Amino acid sequence: MEPTERSLEVIDAVDLAHFALIASQDRDNFFARHARPQIFLCSALCQGAAKHYVDGTNGVKDIDVWSFFVKTAGVTDFNARRRVKRDLGPSKFGVHPDDAKRGFTGRRVDLLGRSIDVAPDEGPVEAVRRYLREGKTASAWHLRRKAVVMLEPKELAGTVVWPA
Repeated sequence: MEPTERSLEVIDAVDLAHFALIASQDRDNFFARHARPQIFLCSALCQGAAKHYVDGTNGVKDIDVWSFFVKTAGVTDFNARRRVKRDLGPSKFGVHPDDAKRGFTGRRVDLLGRSIDVAPDEGPVEAVRRYLREGKTASAWHLRRKAVVMLEPKELAGTVVWPA
């Protein structure tokens, strides 16, 4: 498959599960090396790939997966600067030309995370929506410009969080 700027292939439930697995393995690996008392809330497909999942026309340049953690008093927030790049490997989505030059065989998966406030009665969808609506950070601003689609917990996979 020739490298392409954007893939127009449909993102389906199998793809969402694969993205969730990549994020889960990264979290497991990270916390095995850096024991921290973080409470995992959810993971979500974000930005351009999430917009493509919603509208089917944006195309997939790369795959941004965010893990959200519960902000907890007395616990250091998840490192907002941590950004890990993984290779999706050969798939129907192909590879971006710039990433092919870097040795990737598939689309780049960017893994990021944030600690967010979660009210006692809020589920993951509501908490992330509130973070996007009320968040004054650059991250919240960038995320709300496109789309956010739930990956984990598994029973929420495919739920469109944003636009609300």
